[in-house]
Amino acid sequence: MNALNTITHYVNGEHIDTQSGRYAEVYNPALGEPIARVALGTAEDVNTAVAAASAAFPAWSATPPLTRARVLFKYLQLCQQHTDEFAAMITREHGKTFADAQGEVARGIEMVEFAVGIPQLLKGEFTDQIARGIDAWSMRQALGVVAGITPFNFPVMVPMWMFPVAIACGNCFILKPSERDPSASMLHAKLLTEAGLPKGVFNVIQGDKLTVDALLDHADVQAISFVGSTPIAEYIYARGCAKGKRVQALGGAKNHMVVMPDADMEMTVDALIGAAYGSAGERCMAISVVVAVGDAGDKIIKALAERTSALKIRDGMAADAEMGPVVSAQAKQRIEKLITEGEQQGATLVVDGRNCKVAGRENGFFVGGTLFDHVTADMSIYTEEIFGPVLCVMRAPDITSAINTINANEYGNGVAIYTRDGGVAREFVRQIQIGMVGVNVPLPVPMAFNSFGGWKRSMFGDHHAYGPEGVRFYTRHKAVMQRWPNTASAGVEFAFPQMK
Repeated sequence: MNALNTITHYVNGEHIDTQSGRYAEVYNPALGEPIARVALGTAEDVNTAVAAASAAFPAWSATPPLTRARVLFKYLQLCQQHTDEFAAMITREHGKTFADAQGEVARGIEMVEFAVGIPQLLKGEFTDQIARGIDAWSMRQALGVVAGITPFNFPVMVPMWMFPVAIACGNCFILKPSERDPSASMLHAKLLTEAGLPKGVFNVIQGDKLTVDALLDHADVQAISFVGSTPIAEYIYARGCAKGKRVQALGGAKNHMVVMPDADMEMTVDALIGAAYGSAGERCMAISVVVAVGDAGDKIIKALAERTSALKIRDGMAADAEMGPVVSAQAKQRIEKLITEGEQQGATLVVDGRNCKVAGRENGFFVGGTLFDHVTADMSIYTEEIFGPVLCVMRAPDITSAINTINANEYGNGVAIYTRDGGVAREFVRQIQIGMVGVNVPLPVPMAFNSFGGWKRSMFGDHHAYGPEGVRFYTRHKAVMQRWPNTASAGVEFAFPQMK
């Protein structure tokens, strides 16, 4: 391990090693081998970062929004120049294909493009003469030190959901990236520094649960943003709120696609193959369940089986790769265990992705595309978030039954419907209890100028992620009333004030 490159913390403009002496290995999942080690932080490391961010906050929050936007615009230009470097880091440490990684970086850059509009986004409202001689206005002000805890599956994009808007609003930010693919966090820090961001405004603390708990408990951290599994999201929300913090915690998902008998089946199968198996299913918006209405299941199952069996599974850097490995040996073991359970519990295993081997990458963490038919709501492959390349097909007699099945699920992140019937689609959109809905769109991920977030146990907190909701999350609203005396005092008034 000592021969491996060490990925450190970044605090107050400097790279610092951990005070704990603890490290974790970072793997290339296509090779199944460690390629680096990452420092695991302590409460002392968090204290150092918070102190640096707190010291930087007064000057940064007092910096005009236009000046802050200009720094982010330089960072935006640098990100555009380093897109392929970011993408290669993602593929090397996460495993997704290089083309998919490029798409992730592009979606992250969109958030920076949104954030550079912060002078317009922070404008308040003004009302002249709300009463005689009194004016009123509203303003939004930064919170202070805020932190982001981000997942392994989008090591570039998800942090960019958080820190560009937070920094643009005048906050100072501490990023705790996933220890599985931490290198991108260091490139973010490098490019922000090159763009002219003052020391202490952006900091990175690597680590595990000890680091997370230290951020949740620190009195000077005002807000926490999180993306990950539902159990951890619920834990972070409860502990953060108990400490008086503002918290947004995005959790897990079980995203369904309803396929009506009148759907364009070729378009539907194309959409399903990409949405279910893209990034090896390691997306919070991946379609993992098809609810086939009427005879739609019989129409698509054969085509799905053929396409699933023919997936080109490679090292993600291969030019023709359609799917790479899953992120870790533990993930591979868990996914294959669930496949076995699905078979044992009575689902029809149409395509089996277990024991997948890739030539030249025999030690890699590969799971082949897997397809189940006749899945029911009591099976573990339905009740659990698999987070792997496994697609389950359920059957429903009609659209009402399909909607009821989806609404009964504990998750409410994303959903899609494929149909040619506008009336059916309209009612589906109105009745479905899900935060993000696609009509003939498999992955309805909003653009940066909207906001992202699920319902039910897919989202804890009142503010969704990024976009206008991000600006509201990272600022506090302040109402101001003002009067300048120009006449003699009218005397003491004991009645509750009325505007006259």
